[in-house]
Amino acid sequence: MNKLDKDYLALLQDILDNGTKKQTRNGDTLSVFGRQIRHSMKDGFPLLTTKKMAWKGIVTELIWFLRGDTNIKYLVDNNTSIWNGDAYKNYAWKTSMDVDGQLSKEQFINRIKTDDEFAKKFGELGPIYGKQWRRVMVPYNMMVIDQIANLIRDLKTNPDSRRLIVNSWNVGELDQMVLPPCHYGFQVYTRELSINERILIAETNTEIIPGFDSHFDTDEDVHNVLDTWNIPKRAISLMWNQRSVDSALGWPFNVASYGLLLELLGKMVNMVPDELICNLGDVHLYNNHLEGAREQISRTPYELPKLNINTEFWPTESGECGVGPIDALAVLRSFSDDNFCKCLLEEDIQLGNYQSHPKIYFPLSN
Repeated sequence: MNKLDKDYLALLQDILDNGTKKQTRNGDTLSVFGRQIRHSMKDGFPLLTTKKMAWKGIVTELIWFLRGDTNIKYLVDNNTSIWNGDAYKNYAWKTSMDVDGQLSKEQFINRIKTDDEFAKKFGELGPIYGKQWRRVMVPYNMMVIDQIANLIRDLKTNPDSRRLIVNSWNVGELDQMVLPPCHYGFQVYTRELSINERILIAETNTEIIPGFDSHFDTDEDVHNVLDTWNIPKRAISLMWNQRSVDSALGWPFNVASYGLLLELLGKMVNMVPDELICNLGDVHLYNNHLEGAREQISRTPYELPKLNINTEFWPTESGECGVGPIDALAVLRSFSDDNFCKCLLEEDIQLGNYQSHPKIYFPLSN
């Protein structure tokens, strides 16, 4: 059952029924405050079906974050335009006094594609998500903290920690960002899998014969055998917090992005994705999105798609791709390799059985 689409459509109806009218920096909205949606990953991958989603753009942006990148050139080179408006707005502000005039938005994007020096100067968005995730500078000792690497280490060494947190809301750098983080932090939680859960994983995802556990005397014996087969011992959940929620365009993108991040983390540390939770602050619909939201509410959801991540060529702790436990930190370093990321985009991260209603056009408000 696709509960995710139904919960999302209920959220849209909640905004339409109970929203407060607000005037904001980029358009009038209907707004509610303080909502939560929970999704069980076993029910399918959280990509909405009541409108067609731009899957490649979702994958590309997450890879961009994980690379630690903050320049739109990587996105532009991979035909992902979601940050183009913010970059162009920043460029227009920087060149507002230029006596030679300004480029149009189309000219600006073409220049980003073809002129590396121009892209380096005007494609930079400031210390947004990628920098905060991968390169937080500590002023007093000039240390650089990689929050994602630290998260992976802690998941492997202290998985019951209550400090499995990545924070993008760096108050000392907000004024340098083209846009302060909307989804400003996430927390990870893990739990031990029961023996029955581990057996089911073994029987479902491998060529293990159902009922194999009946040949062993104790649960400990079964666990030991499952360990030799590298069957996950833990489930992993992720909860993100979002201060500002563009409900028509932003949230459908965000839930799929964090679902993909949860799947990637699970692969890296050999844990099973469990629950995805979002805590939402100002949840709004722009006035020019209301008609499209009503159209989406009228649609009947399809079943959620399945996600397949091929890790055959990921680095492993044994040094041989596809053999032994994945070397998560080596995978993280590989995100700086364009060939590795291209393989992820085009071959290794694949949706199965994605059926959706047609796209709904929602204007982007920068």
